Amino acid sequence: MAPMGRDVFYITTPIYYPNDVPHVGHAYDAVAADVIARHHRLRGEEVFHLTGTDEHGLKLQRAAEAAGMDPQRWVDEMEPRWREVWARLDIGYDDYIRTTEPRHQDVVVKVLDQVHENGRDDIYLDSYEGLYCVSCELYYVEGDLLEGQVCPIHERPVELMKEQNYFFRLSAYADRLLEHYERTPSAVEPDIRRNEVLSLIRGGLRDFSISRTNFDWGIPLPWDPDHVTYVWFDALTNYLTAAGFGADEKTFARRWPASIHMIGKDILRQHAIYWPAMLMAAGIEPPAQVWAHGFLTVGGKKMSKTNATGIHPFELIDRFGVDSYRWYFLREIQFGQDGSFSLESMVDRHNAELSNGIGNLASRVLAMLRSYFDGVLPEPTFPGAESDLPEVIATAVRRYDEEMLAVRPTAALAAVYDVVVRANRYMVERSPWTLAKDPARRDELGSILYASAETLRSLAILLSSIMPSAAGRMWEQLGIEETLEAQRLDHAAAWGRMSPGARTTKGESLFPRVDTAE
Repeated sequence: MAPMGRDVFYITTPIYYPNDVPHVGHAYDAVAADVIARHHRLRGEEVFHLTGTDEHGLKLQRAAEAAGMDPQRWVDEMEPRWREVWARLDIGYDDYIRTTEPRHQDVVVKVLDQVHENGRDDIYLDSYEGLYCVSCELYYVEGDLLEGQVCPIHERPVELMKEQNYFFRLSAYADRLLEHYERTPSAVEPDIRRNEVLSLIRGGLRDFSISRTNFDWGIPLPWDPDHVTYVWFDALTNYLTAAGFGADEKTFARRWPASIHMIGKDILRQHAIYWPAMLMAAGIEPPAQVWAHGFLTVGGKKMSKTNATGIHPFELIDRFGVDSYRWYFLREIQFGQDGSFSLESMVDRHNAELSNGIGNLASRVLAMLRSYFDGVLPEPTFPGAESDLPEVIATAVRRYDEEMLAVRPTAALAAVYDVVVRANRYMVERSPWTLAKDPARRDELGSILYASAETLRSLAILLSSIMPSAAGRMWEQLGIEETLEAQRLDHAAAWGRMSPGARTTKGESLFPRVDTAE
């Protein structure tokens, strides 16, 4: 079950490095977080959905230098390209944070001071020599690397770095972290990731560097401005900044702890070990849950610009549309596990489930309402015409809610599609096109089409979290006076809410077929 902050369902994506344009892998958790956030709004909850960009660190400084630009100008020009992608993906965030904003820098300084002055010597100065991956912004030990001292995530050689840094005494927090996870096992999901975190803690924790002196693109340490804050201590604090820490304590008390940090499994250690320990050191409650999903793969490799498998979301949106994009990645790939992407599977899923399934159902019902009743929704007067549709929908809504609350969107989409399958089978069983030839059975025909339209109404509500644009078009074609935004989850399960006499319209296809040859 997805936990909730004190008063607000607060969900975050990781904040993304704008050292290049986003690819489909970045958009994967952004879409998942948006679907979960929209579902909680559908339940009538107050929701705060955060995303943003992580704009400090050596990786960004080098990207800017390679482009012949200073880092601030680089991120100022690159960051809008991320917002553009999120807009086209219908990501309905409530706040977008940039770590170069003054509000964030103020919070980083405040948190650093709280840890530095907590009386436990959790921050200390020392020299360090180690193997460093610039892309990960992380030191590795030899045993964690691939042959040839290559990063296991980015498949690039690491660099030997030696400098004097300030360190955070992570090793002192092993017992507290174990107690935290024993007390609240749902604080890391899914199970395989929680077990991974526990294994890392029990295997021994090493202190980690929180400052750098070999570059200057970052927030200076408040007690030693010759050092800039290491990217993880800076970046992770964004979740506090947006919640109002240090600026609006009343709002912060309502939002924190964060309900869900949605992340990729490659940054699990930082979010599930570094971050809660840092918060404990600062006297702040850890997040309620870190949810780590798997990788998207192409040809067996993690989708990445580094290995040339990164696909820009626009390449797929332009072919399939944003609704198909959002449906495919959560439906095709078991959320939480690694999953392989291919254009062929996306074409198949689009044509089979969206074009032939949802789209064809809506098209047939609305076309018959236009042909047989001039688009006016008839009165349902024939007893039992709805068959088992009310029960099927009520069951699907319950399953859908349970799966979404447990952050299992793949299973939630399956529950929705069960309604589509049953509704299409219902049309074949009742054969309204045959009934239309017999004037004596007009009441039965009208009742069947009313039941089919009611099913579309429920589907539109359920789909509004997953495919808001397509759901909105379906809602408009049904001619319902209430807005889709005003609907709540229990409205989807309640049968008979459509008003006879409503004027329906047969619009353009919700999901035009995609030609495989293209």
